[in-house]
This record gives sequence, C-alpha cells and structure tokens, in this order.
Amino acid sequence: MRPSRWFFFIAAAAPLFAQAPKSDLIQAGQAQFLQACAFCHGRDAGGGEEGPDLTRSKLVTDDVNGNLLGPVIHNGRPQNGMPAFNLSPKETDALVAFIHNQKTVADSQKGGRKGVDVSDLQTGNVEAGKEYFDGTGKCNSCHNPTGDLAGVAKRFEGLKLIERLLYPKGSKATLTVTLPSGETVTGTLAYHDEFNIALVEKSGRYRGFAADRVKFKVDDPAQAHADLLAIYSDDDIHNLMAYLQTLR
Repeated sequence: MRPSRWFFFIAAAAPLFAQAPKSDLIQAGQAQFLQACAFCHGRDAGGGEEGPDLTRSKLVTDDVNGNLLGPVIHNGRPQNGMPAFNLSPKETDALVAFIHNQKTVADSQKGGRKGVDVSDLQTGNVEAGKEYFDGTGKCNSCHNPTGDLAGVAKRFEGLKLIERLLYPKGSKATLTVTLPSGETVTGTLAYHDEFNIALVEKSGRYRGFAADRVKFKVDDPAQAHADLLAIYSDDDIHNLMAYLQTLR
C-alpha cells in the first residue's frame, strides 16, 4: 500500500526520540549540535527543514571514530549548503559521539520510522507521470526535461524534490504595466494589493502605480503549481514524482 501525500508531512511531525543517559562527551556534543547543526538536521539529528536524517546516513554508518564525519564537519559541503565548522579536536569528538549516540537510539526504536526514504517516493508509474507532465498537468508549457529540469533529481532528492514540485521557491513573477499613455513598463513584481502595484525594473528602479489607473498583467510561474494543488490526485503526485526522479 502506498503512502498518501499526507504521509510525507505527518512523518516530519513525529516526536523526538527518547534519550538514554548520556556520557559527558555526548552531552558536550549535544550542546555543540544544538548550537550549530540542529537548525538543519533537527534537534535529534533525525532530519530538519534543509538537512538530511543523520541517524540513517550511510556516512554515519560507515564512520569510525570520526574518520568520515570529521572531514565533513571541518570542510563542510558547500554544494549542499553546509558550511565548514572550525572546531577543536575535542569539540569534534564530542559532536561525533553525539551523532553516533542518536543513531544508536534511533536504531533501537521499534515500529515508527521517522524519516522518508527516496524509495518511498518511487512508487508511481513513470510512463503515467510523463503523460501527466506532457498532458493534463501542462508542466511542459513552462518546463523542459532536457532544459531547466535536466538533472533535477540529482539536485533535489526525496522530500526536497516533492517540496519543489508542490511549493516551488525562488520563482519571480513578471509584471507588465500599461500606462494611460500606452507606454508599457516591465519588471519583477515587487508589491500588489487592492490599491497599488509595483515592480522593479532591470536597472533596479522601483516603480509603483495606482492599480485602478493602469492596466497590468502578472506572469507568475509558481501560480500554476498552486492551482494544481486543488486538483492533484494521490496517483498524479506519485506518478509525477516517479517521472521526475528519472531526470538525472
């Protein structure tokens, strides 16, 4: 039985793992982790808004006394948005000890798996997903599998990919304003309410207009995604995800 679309978000709300008594080293590592790592990886290292679940990470599984984790902590992973941390050997050892302790705690839990694997999102039909992409969903009117979506499944995996599908970030709306004189002004939408509308031109100039005195058109690439939220079926999402994950 496949998980419904709500499984992805319910899983993220699972309670923190129960904590066993900790050594001084693990407690010190916990303090380090809460300060530097919890924002991305979650307070319990079980995954957060941006960072992956470290308790199920192959890197952590293969690590021996920090031989793999240490270099990642010190050098970061800039390509994934992870900064480098300038920690002393003692601080690094404590951080590694805490992460391994959280993995041990997570492995001891029975029943409820907190995270979502990439494989959980591969249960759809690839051909049906491509058909939806090119047909009903009209995704190909804005996106190209060999263009802007080339390699998308490498850039975003699992929950990050479905988040980009359902709630795209960073897309900017284009505003075209036609003045009473007939002149047109185009730029990035900066503000819009019932009374006023504004844009920023390529030059960086901010221009505002009374909404009832001009004609305007807003081209928002993210609006199509928002509109689909009301009509997606679970099968549509699973199939589309299966197709998108082939774009590597």
